Amino acid sequence: MARFLGINIPDDKSINIALTYIYGIGRSLSEKLLKEANIDFGKKTKDLSISELNSLKELIEKNKIKTEGDLRRDLRANIKRLIDVSSYRGVRHTRRLPSRGQRTKTNSRTVRGNVRRTVSSGKKKAPTAK
Repeated sequence: MARFLGINIPDDKSINIALTYIYGIGRSLSEKLLKEANIDFGKKTKDLSISELNSLKELIEKNKIKTEGDLRRDLRANIKRLIDVSSYRGVRHTRRLPSRGQRTKTNSRTVRGNVRRTVSSGKKKAPTAK
């Protein structure tokens, strides 16, 4: 596995898919970066030269794309801000409920802790002879 921006990306996948293993880089962003760096989308990660990897790294740093730790830290800070302000979304986050208007009567049972078990017929099984 190749190490890129502190993340192990798979060697046997094409580079546009392998870049999506980095948190904060999706398919569209990876294709945009590869187009700017003039790298073929279908090229495997193991076939990339060091100069191509460096050009990708420079593009990510030049465009100030937040990835991995920085992005996760920002998301946590945003959620913490919502909780501190006591906004509706912050309250939903503290209660571990959906915060974007989804229904909770029938969906999101596992999040709410309301897991329903299937009930048997009520008949007791006959004891087995030993």
